[in-house]
Amino acid sequence: MPHLWQCQGVRRPDTTAGAVRQGSLRELNLAVVLGRIAAAERPPSRAELAAETGLTRATVSAVVEDLVTGRLVAEAEPTPRTGAGRPARGLVLADDGPAGLGLEINVDYLAACVVDLGGRVRHHTVRRADLRPVSPAETLARLVELAAQARADAANQGLTLAGAALAVPGLVDDAGLVRLAPNLGWRDVPVPALLAGHPPLTERIDGVPPLVVDNEANLAALGELHAGPPGPASFLHISGEVGIGAGIVLDGDLFRGARGWSGEIGHIPVRPEGRPCRCGGRGCLERYAGQEAVLAAAGLAGADLPADSAAARLAELAGAGDPAALRALHDAGTALGVAVAAVVNLLDLDTVVLGGGYAPLARWLCPPVLAEISARVLTAAWSPVTVRPATLGATAAAVGAAGSVVRRIVARPGGWLARAS
Repeated sequence: MPHLWQCQGVRRPDTTAGAVRQGSLRELNLAVVLGRIAAAERPPSRAELAAETGLTRATVSAVVEDLVTGRLVAEAEPTPRTGAGRPARGLVLADDGPAGLGLEINVDYLAACVVDLGGRVRHHTVRRADLRPVSPAETLARLVELAAQARADAANQGLTLAGAALAVPGLVDDAGLVRLAPNLGWRDVPVPALLAGHPPLTERIDGVPPLVVDNEANLAALGELHAGPPGPASFLHISGEVGIGAGIVLDGDLFRGARGWSGEIGHIPVRPEGRPCRCGGRGCLERYAGQEAVLAAAGLAGADLPADSAAARLAELAGAGDPAALRALHDAGTALGVAVAAVVNLLDLDTVVLGGGYAPLARWLCPPVLAEISARVLTAAWSPVTVRPATLGATAAAVGAAGSVVRRIVARPGGWLARAS
């Protein structure tokens, strides 16, 4: 006689359902415990984790054992106790486990950055070059060289790169296709296809592409969001380079828009009949407050200086009271303030962060920006807006890119553990 589940019309019990549920529960427990350790102000003990999460001590001990074995968590040195008994050992994120690789392509430089699980920058390299005359394929080939150096340095420090994120100054779709990067002259550049043949950046890990391509201003905003002590949950982060981009953070989440292309503040017209822009429009903010426009107005056009040195030179001149430098920064801040006021009126933001090349110049840019906000924002009289320099400055995009990789591991540690086992 056949077993019941072999009879016609009777469905055999799914013996895998319990295993699936058990696997999902384990994944949830791993994420909960690792998330608590990552967010803790001081290293929590196993007993404290059990009390905070509601999990049994046995479950917490088993989860912690998995996390330690997978090099996601390490035990901290115990704090000396004055009473009887052995002091409990706290738990911290491991500094010799997985790490994220952040890459950045900008108009006049390439950058690579490695960030460990705790958010510490372990490697950062910038290679200066005007990339406008360079083909996308050659630019990406140079980037691969920079990535290889970062990977080797990470390995020497005992770190394993768990993936990479690439920041580019343009519109990027979900497949990593750069639809438009006007300041680079890129249009419909298939970045993943051009990187084919470079396995460290193209092989899938746990079903996720190891390289995620995103807009540089978005990744810079994420870097700022997670840098240092908790700040405002909503803010506008503006990256001031040759081009100008913005990342919009609302209630702790990056606002991407319907197609992921939000934040193109550099192409808000501040003078509708003004100078022609590389995007095809006229009077865009970039033409009045972009790096090259400000340097030209200050009399530094053609000065053979890298972007960071040019900003430092401009700050030096402004600090010494140079009239041309002060006028250039005031005019740039005024144009920036016109665009920022429009965004604040639309989104009701109370914090504006000046990043990229704007950060070291914030002392001179903030007053005219605030003046325009005061004059143009409807609620300015009773709802003041804070304008401040970014915490990460020009490193924000690369650091934010690398940080996005390790945050993915903290949110879903099971994928890393499966790979590491």
